[in-house]
Amino acid sequence: MRNEPVGILGGVGPMATVYFMQRILEATDASRDQDHVDMLVWNHASIPDRTAYIVGDSDESPGPVMADDARQLERAGATFIAIPCNTARAFLDEVRAAVDIDVLDIVAETTSAAQAAVPDLTTIGILATDGTLRSRIYHDTAIERGLTPVEPDEVVQKDVMSMIYDGVKAGMPVERDRFDAAVDHLRAKGAQAIVLGCTELSILQTDLEVTDADVIDSLDALAARTVTLAGGRLRGADGR
Repeated sequence: MRNEPVGILGGVGPMATVYFMQRILEATDASRDQDHVDMLVWNHASIPDRTAYIVGDSDESPGPVMADDARQLERAGATFIAIPCNTARAFLDEVRAAVDIDVLDIVAETTSAAQAAVPDLTTIGILATDGTLRSRIYHDTAIERGLTPVEPDEVVQKDVMSMIYDGVKAGMPVERDRFDAAVDHLRAKGAQAIVLGCTELSILQTDLEVTDADVIDSLDALAARTVTLAGGRLRGADGR
């Protein structure tokens, strides 16, 4: 394979970065070490909280920190950058402006994966942080593609945030029925596909062994694009 190392701007959160690297390895069709993707990883856990800034609970913007991290990855030799965090997508323009290499859009990749998984998709459900919902990054992308976005009602959204912050980020277990209840809630609202628009929910998907075909994981979508852009081969005869 050609050498096109990806720069992973991580730490948002730290465990999601580790899982993202694992997804890249698992998505790669490799029979030897040399078939795998080269990765430059900056697992920068002290980046200010993205959701806290977006919802106004913090005046520390993560944007300048992420932009500087991107510059460091570019100087280190990264040929493109992947950011395994959905809420951080709100700062994508700022990061892209800081470098001369491509910075992948996790929301666009996830939405494309949902459209590929569900033919004739018209309504897409969004499970994400308050910050991601407030920034409307998934809503806007869906609407641009002619899709109707739906999000959880207030009570369900509070439990989604609890699963993310009190569960995964705190290193505490989350029961499968809580995850399923949030997914079923969006299905009841008409969602034909549900995107896990938070990488902590991606961690839950793995830990809880969720295999529902209509549940689309953002880490998987970003990992697949990372493998192909780095010159690797995706596992599977059809390249998917």
